[in-house]
Amino acid sequence: MESASQDINLNSPNKGLLSDAMTDVPVDNTASARISAPEGLTEAEEKELRSELAKVEEEIGTLRQVLAAKERHCGELKRRLGLTPFDGLKQNLSKSWHEVQVSNAYKKTQETLSQAGQKTSAALSNVGSVISRKLGDMRNSATFKSFEDRVGTIKSRVVGSRENNTDLQSPSGSGDKPPQDNAPF
Repeated sequence: MESASQDINLNSPNKGLLSDAMTDVPVDNTASARISAPEGLTEAEEKELRSELAKVEEEIGTLRQVLAAKERHCGELKRRLGLTPFDGLKQNLSKSWHEVQVSNAYKKTQETLSQAGQKTSAALSNVGSVISRKLGDMRNSATFKSFEDRVGTIKSRVVGSRENNTDLQSPSGSGDKPPQDNAPF
């Protein structure tokens, strides 16, 4: 019978009897012999307690050996299945992230941030419409129209003087330079 799949019954008379492959975990049973009994215990009570302590320490050693064997078996199964430690890490992170997402604190934070985002969006929309309206009002103002007329006049003078300079430099009206684009600003 394979020791990794062997069931251990701690109440059986054969408890602690494992194959030689599972004796790699050292157990120190001498520590209980060095402990002196507290006053007020009879010799029989002390002997009974020491016996029980030895049994518990033996069971702990057995459980450690069984656990070590199970861990080796688990590692072998994972290796045969092609599961790497990275896969386990990804699975643990995914599980942890899911647990965070279903927590009340995360839900409350998400709700608060969503509300803040909606309020910010509404505020920015209002600011944009106010700015647009103010720019429209400004463009329709007399001051802006006067400024626009002056810029147009200056532009026509600059463009007109360029055309006049080009005609003066070449007799045919087309110099060595390509014609200028006279598109508005």
